[in-house]
Amino acid sequence: MSDLKISRRSFVGGVSIFAAAMAGTALSGCSSDGGSTSTGAGADGGTLVLSLPSSPKYLDPIKYTGAYEAQIIWCVCDTLVDYNIDLTEIVPQLATEWKISDDGLTYTFTIRDDAKFQAGQYQEGRAVVAEDVKYSLERSATESSMNRLAMLDHCNVVDDHTVECVLKAPNASFLTALTDAGNVIIPKEEVEGWGDAFGDHLVGSGAFKLDQFVKDQQSDLSRSDCYWGEKPHLDGLTVKVVTDMTQSANGLATGEIDIATSLTGEATQTIKNNDQLVLDQKPALHVAYVYMNQVNGPTADQKVRKAILMAVNRDDLVKGVYPYGEATTAVLPLPKDSWGYDESVEADVPAYDPEGAKKLLAEAGYPDGLSLNIYISNTEARVKMATILQQALKENLNIDLAINPSDWGTFSAAAAAGKADLYGMSWSWLPDPYFFLNKLFSSTEIGALGNGAGFSHPEVDELLDKALEVTDQDERAKYYKEALKKIVSYDPMLVYGSEYVTTGLSKKVEGFQARADNKTTIVSSEINISKTA
Repeated sequence: MSDLKISRRSFVGGVSIFAAAMAGTALSGCSSDGGSTSTGAGADGGTLVLSLPSSPKYLDPIKYTGAYEAQIIWCVCDTLVDYNIDLTEIVPQLATEWKISDDGLTYTFTIRDDAKFQAGQYQEGRAVVAEDVKYSLERSATESSMNRLAMLDHCNVVDDHTVECVLKAPNASFLTALTDAGNVIIPKEEVEGWGDAFGDHLVGSGAFKLDQFVKDQQSDLSRSDCYWGEKPHLDGLTVKVVTDMTQSANGLATGEIDIATSLTGEATQTIKNNDQLVLDQKPALHVAYVYMNQVNGPTADQKVRKAILMAVNRDDLVKGVYPYGEATTAVLPLPKDSWGYDESVEADVPAYDPEGAKKLLAEAGYPDGLSLNIYISNTEARVKMATILQQALKENLNIDLAINPSDWGTFSAAAAAGKADLYGMSWSWLPDPYFFLNKLFSSTEIGALGNGAGFSHPEVDELLDKALEVTDQDERAKYYKEALKKIVSYDPMLVYGSEYVTTGLSKKVEGFQARADNKTTIVSSEINISKTA
């Protein structure tokens, strides 16, 4: 059992939960010197350059679909609560304390009184109040493209600094869901003023303000003068899109990049070989997989799906995609470090058996093979995976696999719409199994990116729902383990790898700590990254 557990006290009904105040002495308003005085070690000043392997498309919290957007959103905006750096406990952010009703339906949050939004086009940097929480969370509950807060029914404003969140039914994952970048608190004036363009002009109460967002190129952020927490050491942050991993490594070596995220391939070895650079690797809450269409096309037939699973040697696939040890082999759609993981279910996954796969495909009516398409993002790891898979399926099943790479935004839209026979991606989120099993396999998620394949089975839905109705983690784990076994019995996807959180760093960067959910934190109660000259 992993130690990655949500603090049980986060789920205790009727008990007020107090947590330590965020580090630093917060100011009540804006100041020209950029908020509170920094108390942490590290040099002040400079702009940090961080690279992403794919381009963010949407910075509007209700529209974003991937980690690339989230990295920017978290810098600009705050959530009510967050995880600590090792994901063992939920801690305050905009909420200083909270309590849960005995029936588990109502969560009452006290909002800090020193938080202000960055000045934007439609407001001049006003205080964050309970009405903003109500607006932001209800907007997410009704409009999120990823159903990131579907359990919320409505919010009640008690006073300027107190808000009640009322759920549709008891849901033990609610506090965890509030940590997601899709549930940040934003000002209504800016959202409604900008309309569909709000994401390009994102405003929040975070440590940095968004100065410029240029899709497919870079985002420029500067330190917010109104940030309520500890003053960031950095003057600013530039987030660059660098899809070529070799270019990322070279950029680190030349000083053009300070932090390169989500690294794979030869670039990792290049960084290891450079004593002026640091390669940081941490086990991740991550699974890489190929989801198969459950509704349309040949893969709607379970025999076809099972044949594909039996035609691929996972160990060989992982070695081919990650020749420098950037990942380990995985077989289940839940990370091993999630507390819902059940090692015994691994035996239920079809083993590599090319001859058995051929017989099964023939039984499905395709003795001479068939043609399929796979959609992927254009990152190095996904292109490698698709190419190796293409070869394996041709050799073992005479399947002609057409590969369709694209930028993240185009890919995610196609995958969510169920247009592909197969789509290859990865899923990295939080330790609660809800964020993997419910998001990937609940029928309520059909049409969202997680379940674009259309997986729908009532007995699975029932188990997933039951896991949310109880608060005891051990009891929840039992339901999730049952659901995991049932999901695997339908052969819905080829799970093959679990990537490390792999980050390249210049030695000029101080204070960096990786998180298992792949969030790069620049400033928090525990972290304040700096850059030496």
